[in-house]
Amino acid sequence: MGQVVSSITYIPLTRDSHTNRLSHIHHAPTDYAPWPYTKDCKAKFIGELLVPVAPFDQKSGRETWTVAFAPDGSYFAWSQGHRIVRLVPWSKCLKNFGGEGSNRAGTRRLSRQNSEGGTVVPVGEPREHTIDCGDIVWGLAFGSSVPEKQSRCVNIEWHRFKFGQDQLLLATGLNNGRIKIWDVYTGKLLLNLMDHTDIVRDLTFAPDGSLMLVSASRDKTLRVWDLKDDGNMVKVLRSHQNWVYCSAFSPDSSVLCSVGAGKSVFLWDMDKYSLIRKLEGHHNDVVSCEFSPDGALLATASYDTRVIIWDPHMGTVLLELAHLFPPPSPIFAGGANDRWVRSVAFCHDGRHIASITDDRMVRFWTIDETSPQAIAPLTNGLCCAFSTDGSFLAAGSRDGSVHFWACPKSIASLQHLCRMALRRVMSTQQVQTLPIPPRIRSYLSYQDL
Repeated sequence: MGQVVSSITYIPLTRDSHTNRLSHIHHAPTDYAPWPYTKDCKAKFIGELLVPVAPFDQKSGRETWTVAFAPDGSYFAWSQGHRIVRLVPWSKCLKNFGGEGSNRAGTRRLSRQNSEGGTVVPVGEPREHTIDCGDIVWGLAFGSSVPEKQSRCVNIEWHRFKFGQDQLLLATGLNNGRIKIWDVYTGKLLLNLMDHTDIVRDLTFAPDGSLMLVSASRDKTLRVWDLKDDGNMVKVLRSHQNWVYCSAFSPDSSVLCSVGAGKSVFLWDMDKYSLIRKLEGHHNDVVSCEFSPDGALLATASYDTRVIIWDPHMGTVLLELAHLFPPPSPIFAGGANDRWVRSVAFCHDGRHIASITDDRMVRFWTIDETSPQAIAPLTNGLCCAFSTDGSFLAAGSRDGSVHFWACPKSIASLQHLCRMALRRVMSTQQVQTLPIPPRIRSYLSYQDL
């Protein structure tokens, strides 16, 4: 695919930028409170990516249903609507926004291996690409390869694609039920996966570098694909009674969470491809989910106006983040309201959470409090994702644009860092058996939230 030259508009944070076509959004004033943020402080807006639109173009198909950052922080991708996906070097975004850290956000990659097993090709700076996927794009996911993670299909010795250590892939889930796999560096189409019978709403790669891909669809199924086995489908997971909206792997890739048009949260054992348990607690459709970096917490967002933080090992509710006060009754929460939570994301520091709601707000939370630490205005927001280093939040909207905020900054305590290190290798059940004082055990189990 060709290189995009001038079809994206970068809007940095200046006074004049508030007079563009999104001027109906009330941006935060320039006299921000000192960092770290205080409660209910305005989040720092750093810029946005706009796309050219025709006058009075309000028809469906323009929505940014998903945004994603590459695992190494080199690229940012978003579905800008009308079949188009943009791949932009993240360092270029920061440079155009005038953001700090643009130098360290640049790629460290000096070479890459051809996906068809060819020789190592030298590369320069990451290039900007535009990809026409042939249909409306609903799901996006980056995947990176680790050569020592072999395909699970051990009986096949020959594969069409030999993914090297420097391989970076982009998976796109389409309106027609297809999944297309692209080479990020060249924009070349590698695989076309066909088995779903309805919209592929979400995609997620296993974070262990195995290139195992899970797709969530409106055909009520989740499908597991092995890209190291040329994209062969490994398993179909069936337990949802309606549309599946979202799925997320635990950091060790052993557990998959899936949510959809229903009140339940599903947890799957990805070694046995079996259902572990269903979590009950929401009063409306559950539309988004994500694990904390240590795997000890699971955040789910629902149309019932709440984000629930779970202990996925025990299946218990640890914290509820309410977006409507006083909390609505189950009957009201189960119907239409203006506080539907559209998306939730866990920051890589393990302390901050972001949520997008229909009340035109973005909220930044900490796991220590039940009220937002910072807020920002956003009209018609649909999705959000933290940058790889956790410094920025990207949010997509219905008009195909993407908005960026600097995340609340704070220095994590030594206790929290130790807790995260321990919980990466120990489940809640294992922590409960440790011969330590009850107060420390409670802290390590996140029971103090």
